[in-house]
Amino acid sequence: MPIRKLNWDALGVAVSVACAIHCAVLPLVLATLPVLGINVLHNPGFECGMIGLAFLIGARAFWHGFRLHHRRFLPSVLFAVAILFLIAKQVWRQYEGVFVGLGVLFILGAHGLNYRLCRR
Repeated sequence: MPIRKLNWDALGVAVSVACAIHCAVLPLVLATLPVLGINVLHNPGFECGMIGLAFLIGARAFWHGFRLHHRRFLPSVLFAVAILFLIAKQVWRQYEGVFVGLGVLFILGAHGLNYRLCRR
């Protein structure tokens, strides 16, 4: 599949869902990893990498939608708020669950809106 024909919104939703699974399910399932010497949970490098990946895919999707389809800023603004929530969870760990939940909701909403605007 050529990169131009890739549905960047669908990819963004998939990465957001993968991030949500990582943040919600992985701690429950893989709580024994530190005992085995493997540290994926609360690993700042891994988490920043996931945020960076979400940002790169989202930025590509929203730029494409804005430039070629709808010329609306709202999807990009929602996405920027989502990224800020994900960065905030790195800073204020005591509110991690709230920030992750809001971040994922805003990312999914932004991609959904972008997708609908692109299909008009």
